[in-house]
Amino acid sequence: MILKRAILIACAVSALASASGVFIFALAFALFAALAPGVGPALAAAGVAGATLIVFLIVALVAVLTAKPGARRKTFAEPDMTTKLLALARDKPIIAAAALVAAGVIAVRNPKIMAGLVATFMAAKPPGSGKA
Repeated sequence: MILKRAILIACAVSALASASGVFIFALAFALFAALAPGVGPALAAAGVAGATLIVFLIVALVAVLTAKPGARRKTFAEPDMTTKLLALARDKPIIAAAALVAAGVIAVRNPKIMAGLVATFMAAKPPGSGKA
């Protein structure tokens, strides 16, 4: 069912693209035919190229304006535990050093607790990962 729908969408997109190509070609030929008697074939071809350039620039401008987010308020996700710990270490290096020494003492005295903490820390999923 999903594959059939994907194939139908691909067919519709390709049909739309080819119809748009034929339409653009017909418009270019009509513009050339309208300009050729008055200014000659060379200037008519230049006019068609200029009109095509203007259309492409307008389409590009619309694409850039729609792709660029406006002046929206950015929402930041809450930082994970690693980011918080690194920020704490940068802000208060003496406290971070003391925590490392304490973790070293715990690791030497009881390696099972430290192994459990490391396993829990490594298994924590980042927020917003989409998995439970």
